[in-house]
Parts: sequence; C-alpha cells; structure tokens
Amino acid sequence: MKLLFDENLSPKLPHLLEKHFPGSMHVRDCGLKGAADEKVWDYARMHGLTLVSKDADFYQRSFLLTDPPKFIWICVGNCTRNEIFALLIKHEQEIRSLASATEAVLVLS
Repeated sequence: MKLLFDENLSPKLPHLLEKHFPGSMHVRDCGLKGAADEKVWDYARMHGLTLVSKDADFYQRSFLLTDPPKFIWICVGNCTRNEIFALLIKHEQEIRSLASATEAVLVLS
C-alpha cells in the first residue's frame, strides 16, 4: 500500500515509513506542493494512492464525491513528526486492511 502525504504532514514521513509502506510519497515529491485539494485528491485517486492528511476538507470530500481514493484522516492536534510516525505504525494493520475495505476512510486519533 502506497501513501500520499498531504502538505500538512512532514515531507520526511515517506522516507521514515519506507520499510512499512514502500513507494509512499509526499505531495512535494509529485509536484503538488501548494496544489488545490482537488488536484491532490485526483492525483491520489488516479495513481491508486491512499491519501493521508490532517485536513478535514478531505474527510468531507470523501462522503460527497463518488469513487474517492482511500483516505486516512489524522485527527490529532499539534504533534511532532515522530508522533505521527508512531500513530501510523500503531495502526499499520488497520491501514493495510483499508486497501480491501468497502469503506474509503480510516480515522486515526
């Protein structure tokens, strides 16, 4: 499972998680730095990436639009990159299960 990290998350996360989620990227890695949510959303959907963000707009979008990409909503306040890393590792099995789930959204807090 490949993850696409939104701008509001550290660009170092894909490298830190390479062992767990090989091929993951940050929006900066694919030329989407500063891009509108719609472009990030479409990129994730078209490339089979699971979008990871702290942005509630993506959560709302996942219920409004058809054929959404898989989405992981990080529902925590201010935290460090290491805390996000630990949260994703803690829920690695749930994240992997999302790929074959009928649900499109996984909320982590």
